[in-house]
Amino acid sequence: MNPATTSGVTTEPAILDAVELTCEPELEVRFAESAHRILADLVRGGAALGWVEPPSRDEVAELLGHVVAAARDGDAALRAAYLDRRLVGLGYWLRYARPTHRPHADLEKLAVAADAHGRGIGRALTAALIADAREAGVEVLTLDARGDNTHALCLYRSLGFTEYGRLPGFVAVGEHRYDKVFCMLDLRP
Repeated sequence: MNPATTSGVTTEPAILDAVELTCEPELEVRFAESAHRILADLVRGGAALGWVEPPSRDEVAELLGHVVAAARDGDAALRAAYLDRRLVGLGYWLRYARPTHRPHADLEKLAVAADAHGRGIGRALTAALIADAREAGVEVLTLDARGDNTHALCLYRSLGFTEYGRLPGFVAVGEHRYDKVFCMLDLRP
């Protein structure tokens, strides 16, 4: 994807897949470091990404290694968004491991750097991940989000996801409680 530029500044993100991210060892290392920085900063700021405390570099590297290996096997998709050669977002889905659920996948993470919010990065990443899921034969793509993450829930609804369940007060962050919202996108013809 060739991003559009205005006065030498990229206006649209370049969306790379797992193969493109791991084709050069240097790019792969920079990706892991940048992904850690984004995830740790977002969690530090209170983002609902599944961690209460910012993840360590090793934890993020291990997670990304797992996702890349699964992507090579056709059991995942990983996407990264770059603006002006700087990682500004990432997301991935993984197939369910149980044999009876193999046609289904869960959109596990979608993270956009705080300074890149409102620029369409989340939409571009999610759209690419949905396209990857269709191509991989995924029938139903699911996700869950914290109930107060209204921007993400609005984005998912706008892309066709529907809510199929909610656990009130399920997520505990310190003294605060949030709903856990379950959404799905049916990709069957």
